[in-house]
Amino acid sequence: MDSQTVSAERTARDTSTAATLKPNALGVLGILFFVLSAQAPLTGIAGAAPISVAIGNGAGTPAAYVLAGAMILLFSVGFVAMGRHVVDAGAFYTYIGTGLGRTAGAGSACLALFSYCAIQAAMYGLYGSIVSGLAAHHTGLELPWWVWALLTMAVVKVLGALGIEMGARVLAVLVSAEFSILLVFGLVTLAKGGGPEGLGLADSFSPAAALQGAPGVALMFAVASMFGFEATAIYGEEARDPRRTVPRATYLSVLVVTCFFALTSWMLISAHGASGAPAAALEALADGDSAGFVFVPVAAQFGGWVNEVLPVLLATSLFAGILTFHNSANRYLFSLGRDGQLPRGLRRLNDRQAPSAAGWVQTAAALALVVPFALTGKDPVLTLFSWFSGVAVLAMMLLYLLTSVSVVVFFRRERLDPRLWNTLVAPALGALGLAGAIWLILANFTTLIGGSVTTAVCLTLLVPVVLVAGAVNERTGRGRRTTP
Repeated sequence: MDSQTVSAERTARDTSTAATLKPNALGVLGILFFVLSAQAPLTGIAGAAPISVAIGNGAGTPAAYVLAGAMILLFSVGFVAMGRHVVDAGAFYTYIGTGLGRTAGAGSACLALFSYCAIQAAMYGLYGSIVSGLAAHHTGLELPWWVWALLTMAVVKVLGALGIEMGARVLAVLVSAEFSILLVFGLVTLAKGGGPEGLGLADSFSPAAALQGAPGVALMFAVASMFGFEATAIYGEEARDPRRTVPRATYLSVLVVTCFFALTSWMLISAHGASGAPAAALEALADGDSAGFVFVPVAAQFGGWVNEVLPVLLATSLFAGILTFHNSANRYLFSLGRDGQLPRGLRRLNDRQAPSAAGWVQTAAALALVVPFALTGKDPVLTLFSWFSGVAVLAMMLLYLLTSVSVVVFFRRERLDPRLWNTLVAPALGALGLAGAIWLILANFTTLIGGSVTTAVCLTLLVPVVLVAGAVNERTGRGRRTTP
């Protein structure tokens, strides 16, 4: 199947279904904000960095972010190359299906949906807990975490229905706030020459530093922090000139995220002192407030007002991520409905050319995942957030791996692009790195989810079960695709 065939099939299908997402709605910066919000920079730094420093490779944590960024960058080379020939809101589903066949594509679509819904549900748990605490502190209003989660689901549903431009505007404001304060902290600390032990460049980036302690744990959390950059392809149909916009947004997002996490974690370690940072991170974890590892040095740099502002920004960081994954899941549901993999009613759009039926289904899925934890009185952070974020990362890493393999197979079969680096070498290297990352995640999965071995095994098994369920659905439901 060459690029003309892919384009012709897409055009024919769009014409027959009259279901086309709003074109020319997003530029490079609009897509970038969706990616950054999915990464939830403040959440990633406050949640993952202290754990990596405490039980990973200590002061060498920034090197783990650089290594993870390099691996994702290699993956992006093939990802972008294939994106020039296949543009679809299904992203992974379409890419894997084009290279490895419809059955594999359908299985990956089910897994991607599961991953996005799981990470969104995880964020609802942490978000509800934080907002509940903020409301009680500032207003005296004490409501359970799940009340705030349910109210936010309604807000997210409305914003998703208002169209992609509205979502991009909201995310631009929220992401700029959290991104800016951490970036400014990093740059100011760097300009001042670091903390009590100086910048500690060798302490954080030398090979010895990178390999000390448990580097696998640090790399695992670094990879988890990169979650969501693939949104660049999901919005390809709504991008201006997607053949140029999506590649630029992809490379820019990977570089920005890698540099941001590496710089911020480096400066946090420097502010504590490379020799004292692991102990400080362990103390923060023991106190049950890992964010303190981040908030204390930032407040020392800018003043006590930061302690009031950063918790609010942490809540808005999570809200931005929730909205992004709502939109991503919407577009998967829409694409699957348009292709006949799921009921065709999911292809229905509203007046703003935003997925309508898919928005309701995604919100219902969020309810189905969150409500059981509320009804059983489970801790929203130790269970809902920890469990679902861990399994979502594992599922997404498997999708990255399948996509890399699909890129190699597709270009070896179709011969549409003669560039070996873009279509063979980089994707193959990326696939090897991703396979290693999956192995690290599996080896340390109990640590990642903060639960028991039994819980870890059950959550791990969910990934292949969901993948197979999607493939079986495709094999048994082919009649839907021939039904007008």
